[in-house]
Amino acid sequence: MLATSLGADGAELCPLQPWQAEEFLAHVDRGREFIGRFNGLPDVVADLTSSRAFLEAYAAKEAADAGLIRAIRLDGTLVGAVILRRMDVPQGTAEAGCWLEPAAVGRGLVTRAARLLIDWAIRERGIHRVEWWVSAGNAPSIAVARRLGMRKEAVLRESHLYRGERHDEEIWAVLAPEWPAVPGATAA
Repeated sequence: MLATSLGADGAELCPLQPWQAEEFLAHVDRGREFIGRFNGLPDVVADLTSSRAFLEAYAAKEAADAGLIRAIRLDGTLVGAVILRRMDVPQGTAEAGCWLEPAAVGRGLVTRAARLLIDWAIRERGIHRVEWWVSAGNAPSIAVARRLGMRKEAVLRESHLYRGERHDEEIWAVLAPEWPAVPGATAA
């Protein structure tokens, strides 16, 4: 398996494939309540069949050059992921996202992983604009957007119905000319 180091703490960014559906489901189960506070992933990945289908959908997106998923591993254990939920290469736009299970929070893993993913999208795929859509109540994810140098561009008031409640969504973005150099960064 190809992996990219995220630093001296043993963290890596790795491919995540459909054949890893059982491991992926175990990861979601470990963080189901925590991840589900702001992310619908636990509602989609409920069993082995849905876990495999989720990873197959991302494999198809990657094959179509329309998105991708990368695992965040800490000492070999799957603890989270970063994604390009959508990627439109002809238009030069993409939307990045992430999640972590509780045991991995507070180590800077998402910031490091997202930085590599965004750098790859901009430098290798020619993406001009990378967006980060986040619930206004998700302070840790907003902090990641700030650390990545993104700018808050909009608040979509009560635009997202999630588990029976309306949530404001913030849209953060960075443009290719604003993106800092990350020497040797690659996530593909």
